[in-house]
Amino acid sequence: MQVILGANGVIARGLAKNLTAYTDKIRLVSRNPVKVNEGDEIFSADLTNIEQTLKAVEGTSVAYLTVGLKYDIKIWQVQWPIIMKNVIDACINHNTKLVFFDNVYLYGKVDGWMTEQTPVNPSSKKGEVRAKISEMIINEFNKGSLKAIIARSADFYGPNTPLSFVNAMVFERYRNGKKAQWLMNDKVFHSFTYTPDAGKATAILGNTESVYNQVWHLPTDRNVMTGKEFIEIVASSFHIKPKYTNVKKWMMKMIGLFNGIISESVEMLYQSEFDYLFDSSKFEKEFNFQPTSYQNGIEETVKSMQK
Repeated sequence: MQVILGANGVIARGLAKNLTAYTDKIRLVSRNPVKVNEGDEIFSADLTNIEQTLKAVEGTSVAYLTVGLKYDIKIWQVQWPIIMKNVIDACINHNTKLVFFDNVYLYGKVDGWMTEQTPVNPSSKKGEVRAKISEMIINEFNKGSLKAIIARSADFYGPNTPLSFVNAMVFERYRNGKKAQWLMNDKVFHSFTYTPDAGKATAILGNTESVYNQVWHLPTDRNVMTGKEFIEIVASSFHIKPKYTNVKKWMMKMIGLFNGIISESVEMLYQSEFDYLFDSSKFEKEFNFQPTSYQNGIEETVKSMQK
């Protein structure tokens, strides 16, 4: 039995589909879980509650933590450390391996390529939270009390990925006949992980005994593009002209006065102001894995929206 904790998001759904290559016993856990595969077991739990978390993990060999909390720093600061402690304690208690689906916030602003060896140097409050919970896992596997993997993704895009900023600001706006929008600077390079690749790769990691107690970057096309180039391919796939506007920081701050999610995004704008380069060569070499190209990923995302 393998369990996905926080099972309603796009990564969790992709992971659940890919886990069927390794097991026919999959438990999906969230407050309101929904089956992905016919044989899935669904289990309702609040991961801020230790008793419910212990029951959710009981009887499993691998637990995948793919929780997405509301994009609110106050909630993150309170709930993330509690959830992480509960999940770690449950995994240790039940001798369950842990795979944590992470992002790159803890690296902060990086000059050059982000790799698994990039120093932890957060430049945002959300990055500080991610650094803290990542350190909780690393401390446990360094002590030998927990087998764990931290799987990191760049910003992502792909079919049925509504919480991706590029899906919302480019793909969906073009589908709805509007001008696209790009955050900050369309002249800098920005890596994006294709969500079907992320789900497949997370399943591979969780089921490869030899790769535990390490950080892994999930497969991401190295042929990174500028915002302008990315938009041009999306527009071409929709068979329209690449009309778009750049959303500046002052505009985000103004909109943020009336929109909480936008307000919470302002501290992360450094990711769109400078090059954002994500290296996954360690994974690609280890598993002989070819990430989906931006051209193919964009075309598949557009096709999914036209159905």
